[in-house]
Amino acid sequence: MRRPWVCLALVAAVGVLSSCQKAYYGAMETLGKHKRDLLVERVTEARDSQEQAKEQFKTALDAFSDVTGFGGGDLKPKYEKLKSQLDASEARASAVNDRVAGVEKVAKALFDEWEGELGQYADDDLRLSSEVRLRETQMRYAQLLRAMRRAQQKMEPVLAAFRDRVLYLKHNLNAEAVASLQSTAVELDADVARLIAEMEASILEAGQFIDAMGKP
Repeated sequence: MRRPWVCLALVAAVGVLSSCQKAYYGAMETLGKHKRDLLVERVTEARDSQEQAKEQFKTALDAFSDVTGFGGGDLKPKYEKLKSQLDASEARASAVNDRVAGVEKVAKALFDEWEGELGQYADDDLRLSSEVRLRETQMRYAQLLRAMRRAQQKMEPVLAAFRDRVLYLKHNLNAEAVASLQSTAVELDADVARLIAEMEASILEAGQFIDAMGKP
């Protein structure tokens, strides 16, 4: 059972966070950037981040293929290259996760504000028109978020597979170890292909959402 002071601290933290967010959105509005504009910016950033991650996973797969195609010589440079590509892939995946979280945060703020302001209309026709546009935007956003999350869910299994192979090579830098990994190359290639397909679908969905949001 939580102590009362812990609960109070959590409530206070939530209050401070909420206050900071309101201050942030208020500051952006004074600069001419409303939540709708910020959402388009965040979706654009998430799309670009996914594009970068997609290319990075391709590069990491190439590095793994380079290892499994080992024909003799010093394996250590190939291992180090693969390890650096894994690290870069981890960083890109983390960036994607951060960007998607940013999209979700602004989307919630926008929809909450939009919903709350519907009651301020005196003209029923204008209120209805705004509500219809809100629902349409929410539907498009839900479709976008599903695509982004599908791509996110595909990243971790691929990263886990890369981690296993890098860790295995770390302690087994020899031809036998490489030979044992060759049998997993096809499986990893298929996993990366599925990830890239989901990322491309998400990137396409983001582009369509951005275009739709730009319409008057």
